[in-house]
Amino acid sequence: MSDAAFTHLTADFAGIDPERLRDAGLITGLVVAAAGAVGLAPTGAPLVRELPDGIVVGSLMLEGSHVVAHSVPAQGLLLLDILATAQHDVRKAVDLFTRRLGAHEVRSDVRPRG
Repeated sequence: MSDAAFTHLTADFAGIDPERLRDAGLITGLVVAAAGAVGLAPTGAPLVRELPDGIVVGSLMLEGSHVVAHSVPAQGLLLLDILATAQHDVRKAVDLFTRRLGAHEVRSDVRPRG
């Protein structure tokens, strides 16, 4: 078992319908649901930005951590970044995003930090 204070997860979800990735409401809901699945408490409302080319970026600041999702509809891609305290299982968020987005390919990496 690691003595690290945090766990950092990055994940790439590929092969997603571009229209789903342009849906700011869906991305926002997934960011909030991911925090809940991992057992993290938000410190405020999610921040969501719709950028050119249908890109959606959703972020949620949490107690000592964060969840950020960045969609790239032109490539059918969603990038996920989660930093959480070490006692939380951040992989639960990958399961949630995989089920809800219907990604054809998922690559993820979890590292101890701190």
